[in-house]
Amino acid sequence: MANTETALKEALTSIAGATGVALVDYTSGMALGTLGGSPDFDLNVAAAGNTDVIRAKMRTMEHLGIKSDIEDILITLSDQYHLIRLLKSHGGNGLFLYLVLDTSRANLAMARHQLKKIESELEI
Repeated sequence: MANTETALKEALTSIAGATGVALVDYTSGMALGTLGGSPDFDLNVAAAGNTDVIRAKMRTMEHLGIKSDIEDILITLSDQYHLIRLLKSHGGNGLFLYLVLDTSRANLAMARHQLKKIESELEI
């Protein structure tokens, strides 16, 4: 089992094209840990903003009567992928992993696969 710091390091180093990663509590919008980012890209601000994305999707699913769980949410920009993976295992209820990828260097399918593996090894 990996702790938060180890999991974030693994995501940033093992996922091709990763430029930033965060573990976020979507009930509060607080990042519990971040790694990467840049002076022009504040992961704490992005993490807080993406909690609104999750909340909106959950509300919509509730209104539609959809009982399925959200596995992940993908936001595609012209030069970045933003991958949001809701945690289901090891006490991760209410948390998500947020991964920022450079589209020119990333393999989205492999990134999703690696993030799922990192989630399975993460102990909160």
